[in-house]
Amino acid sequence: ADGPWSVEDILTEGDEQDRVPLQKLQLLGQSEELRGLLLNPHLRQLLLTVDQAEDKSSLMKKYMQEPLFVEFADCCLRIVEPPEKENILPE
Repeated sequence: ADGPWSVEDILTEGDEQDRVPLQKLQLLGQSEELRGLLLNPHLRQLLLTVDQAEDKSSLMKKYMQEPLFVEFADCCLRIVEPPEKENILPE
């Protein structure tokens, strides 16, 4: 309970489709855009609050109304799930 958590602590077998491969997670650390967002002290405080919260789910719902948090989440998603190239119009 007091030790470090693992993915298995939060994902059940039914959630397996939500797991992000380690290689894609490592891309987050290489993103200049994400690093820039994380310089914002307000965003850092939001992330710390989520990390330390007992009820992460309801707090996430609340924070998804916060534009800065949405910008962070969107940035993370663009990195781990880039938009399909077929949806982009040719120049």
